[in-house]
Amino acid sequence: MYRRLIIAVALERLAELVVSHRNLSWSRAHSGTEYGARHYPLMIALHTGLLAGCLIEVYARRRPYVPALGRPMLAAVLAAQGLRWWCIGTLGRQWNTRVIVVPGASRVSAGPYRYLAHPNYVAVAVEGAALPLVHSAWMTSLSFTVLNALLLRTRIRVEDAALARLA
Repeated sequence: MYRRLIIAVALERLAELVVSHRNLSWSRAHSGTEYGARHYPLMIALHTGLLAGCLIEVYARRRPYVPALGRPMLAAVLAAQGLRWWCIGTLGRQWNTRVIVVPGASRVSAGPYRYLAHPNYVAVAVEGAALPLVHSAWMTSLSFTVLNALLLRTRIRVEDAALARLA
């Protein structure tokens, strides 16, 4: 069952990449400028590693499914997915897995952006901590959380500087 959850999350990631690629094409067609491209491969590796780590740790370490932990963590994963897609829907064509600024675009302050500057990163942090814990993969959860925090320090700095260029 856990394997199916990880596959479902991987398929969701692929759907995100389809949307991101479509938005990237639109942004480039409208003279969008990318910022922080150097850290993007690290993000891909980290997120791929999360999914792989979930499966490897659970099966190699024979981690048990503990309902008292797994059920609330699954709820957190689902909530994170909901928040992520709320962000994607709110940003529309401006949403991307890369940091791209289109000249003349305005900064979005609707949806979850009314409450938080970077709500998508909240979704990423919650999912990255919770998804492994659905099946007691605490080493993957801890590793992702620490590495993601380090990466987000750079990512948020780059994104804030890029967003400062918006009208």
